[in-house]
Amino acid sequence: MARILVIRFSALGDVAMTIPVIHSLAVQYPQHEIVILSRGMSQPLFQRLPANVSFVSADLSGKHKGLRGLNKLFAELKAMHFDYVADLHDVLRSRYLCSRFLLSGISVASIHKGRLGKKRLTRRRHKVLEMQKSSFRRYADVFSTLGCPILLNFSSIYGEGQGDFSQLSSVVEPKGTHKWIGIAPFAKHLGKIYPLALQEQIVAHFASDPTVRVFLFGGGKEEQEVFDRWIKKYPSVTSMIGKLNLSTELNLMSYLDVMLSMDSANMHLASLVNTPVVSIWGATHPYAGFMGWKQLPINTVQVDLPCRPCSVYGQKSCFRGDYACLMQITPEQVIEKIERIIR
Repeated sequence: MARILVIRFSALGDVAMTIPVIHSLAVQYPQHEIVILSRGMSQPLFQRLPANVSFVSADLSGKHKGLRGLNKLFAELKAMHFDYVADLHDVLRSRYLCSRFLLSGISVASIHKGRLGKKRLTRRRHKVLEMQKSSFRRYADVFSTLGCPILLNFSSIYGEGQGDFSQLSSVVEPKGTHKWIGIAPFAKHLGKIYPLALQEQIVAHFASDPTVRVFLFGGGKEEQEVFDRWIKKYPSVTSMIGKLNLSTELNLMSYLDVMLSMDSANMHLASLVNTPVVSIWGATHPYAGFMGWKQLPINTVQVDLPCRPCSVYGQKSCFRGDYACLMQITPEQVIEKIERIIR
């Protein structure tokens, strides 16, 4: 038996992408104890994993902030007596912790992010449009380095079924014969957000269909204001902001027939419950390796432009100034993808 520390901080979507790998690891190596180190907000993602997986919260904005905080965190972790450390992040914080573990004689392996290949993919001129290794595979490679090769065979955090609907009964009526569509219209960066005026046309189309129910996913004041405007126009549409926590949100997603998402966390959350995702890609591209788990390329919506992709994460400003990568996608293209799945 070995105790393995797995480090992955950062954004919710990136942490969600570790789940298929860690679940597969836990099932195939039940003799090992796997401890996840991440921000506390990510803990619900790991609640339904096998019993040999546990979670430790890193308070990077509080007691574990800065160098002094990292030293305190290391002392807490060292007392847990790990045999191996898997760094699935490879940033300054995780590198520092790994260096301390190495000096303590603990075996460490870190992710290879393939930065050169991604740079060639996203550079402005002389792009190399070559599929990069997926993040799932890169995570799995870390464990292979530690002597634990993995067969990635994850299906859903709910196994072959769905979540417990009784946890949703206070906010959602039974599904019946309706088709349920989730729409998550936002992303962290502008280069990944399909224009809201065009997204509203998609919402309006399905809101007018009595056989369909639309759920809006998001969070924050700005998103709430947008959803409030849409709900006022389309009363059959339901906003889930403030009604669910992350755990019950995953539960609801497991009952959706399809999720419409940007290249964002909601694509990955829906993937964890085996829900098909129609994903819209603008400044970013599936070739960078961030496609949702087991999502089909045929369900992506994107346009071919010589400037695409211009960014791995979508944070760069559009050098053209018009975001043609998003503006040239028509609502009809997206609607057709969704209709193909639900019909």
